[in-house]
Amino acid sequence: MPNIDYLVKRIAGMNYRAMLDTARKVHERSGKNTVAALADIMYCGFKYQAGYMDYLVFEFYNLSAGQRKTYITRGKNNYYVKLLNPQENWHLLEDKIEFLKRFDGFHGRAWIDLRETDRDTFEKFCREHPKLVAKPLDGTCGRGIEFIELSDDSKIVGLYDMLLEGKQYLVEEFIVQHPDIGRIYPLSVNTLRLVTIRNGDTVHLVFSSMRIGNGKRVDNLNSGGMAVLVDMKTGKISTPGADKEGKAYFQHPMTGVDLVGVQIPYYQEAVELVRRAALRIPELGYIAWDVAVTEKGPIIIEANHFPGHDIYQFQVHLAPDKLGLIPRFDRAVKGLSPR
Repeated sequence: MPNIDYLVKRIAGMNYRAMLDTARKVHERSGKNTVAALADIMYCGFKYQAGYMDYLVFEFYNLSAGQRKTYITRGKNNYYVKLLNPQENWHLLEDKIEFLKRFDGFHGRAWIDLRETDRDTFEKFCREHPKLVAKPLDGTCGRGIEFIELSDDSKIVGLYDMLLEGKQYLVEEFIVQHPDIGRIYPLSVNTLRLVTIRNGDTVHLVFSSMRIGNGKRVDNLNSGGMAVLVDMKTGKISTPGADKEGKAYFQHPMTGVDLVGVQIPYYQEAVELVRRAALRIPELGYIAWDVAVTEKGPIIIEANHFPGHDIYQFQVHLAPDKLGLIPRFDRAVKGLSPR
């Protein structure tokens, strides 16, 4: 049964021009009549709580009813968040400083909060860590991140005031990723996206992927990056890359590295790390962890209380049956009731 409250809010806030543009894209990709595509998009919104971008990204226009009902759509993802993550606890992961304090020992890097740091302490930190990353406290999708390299003291002059003015209060030591990961694409830190669901004392790993940059300093899909699936047993990349336009990449277009079969160093250690981290935050049960792999092992970059579902079911990643992930997620939440 569709979530009526969700549907009412979606209908009220719908961008109908964007929906029509999506129907036109469906026509270009599949030859399906634009009006028929628009009608099907609206039907799937009601039947499967699928947004128009779900319809496009998951290629619902090529799927049967039996396949469609297995997909984690926008509305279904909202259901898991509501079931497992009470809104009053979202701040525990939204504030990056609060996150770093709670997960001390898991994130493996030096950091300072400029709101609590004087100029002399900041400049000392810069000399100790000449490669830095500055971030706003609530930024998402790589927005507001600045990479800073300080070759000499002259580069430090004025930096403290500039970052304060830009509200980039969090300054972190730059992460150097494992060379086997950098070989795939060296300009961004390419992170594992590991999604966990905690049911009592059991932590289920329900999704395992790696995001890889493509032309930019960040690996986010919204910034042109791609995602590959990582096999949970072997820790090897098991699929081609896929971006949000549905394009498949068997090799990275900038480095020429073959993606399928690449072994992710310290993969099982990364899985164990997020399992332990999930038990440290009992207030939230459904979390997407972003994990970097260094030469010394995995470290957690950040965690998300509202995991982006668009990455879950790219068609290039799915088995020939084209079934989605709802069965896996529902097994993990079995027996749970809304908080």
